[in-house]
Amino acid sequence: MSDKDQLDVLIAVYLIPDLAQQDFDAYTKLAADGGITTDGVAVVVKDADGEVTVKETGDHLGHRGAKAGAGVGLVIGLFAPPLLASTVVGAAVGGLAGKFARHRVKAGIGDKLDDALPPGSAGIIAIYAHAGADAVAGALSNSIRTSIAQIDKASADELKAGLKEASAGLSG
Repeated sequence: MSDKDQLDVLIAVYLIPDLAQQDFDAYTKLAADGGITTDGVAVVVKDADGEVTVKETGDHLGHRGAKAGAGVGLVIGLFAPPLLASTVVGAAVGGLAGKFARHRVKAGIGDKLDDALPPGSAGIIAIYAHAGADAVAGALSNSIRTSIAQIDKASADELKAGLKEASAGLSG
């Protein structure tokens, strides 16, 4: 797979949620300024009981608080399909669960999000073009640890198409 066809799938871990928010702001600004090509980003928080929730999202243009479209859905779905079902497209995403599971295993993502975040912490999950890896690393300077896997662009496009179809089923 060439760098042009490769997307990095990242988890950045923060012990202090406010630092995750600062880096999220830097990442979305980088996307808005055209410094990176991103498919979406989300800040997640893991509470003291171990429950992970999505705090804020950003889209491919760096817009914050964006409606959970296909790119943001891809970010969430690759890491936490149950969050996708509850925050993105409701029950219509059920048919996509197998596809996400297959791509999670293929990319080595598995349960990395749950394993990486201790209770009371936060994380940023993002998908971006591999060419922007250095810029992303600079924007996420407050993280204590990052984990990066890869997914090919064709697989990402397939999953986003499925999300779009599932979303359309809700409005029709």
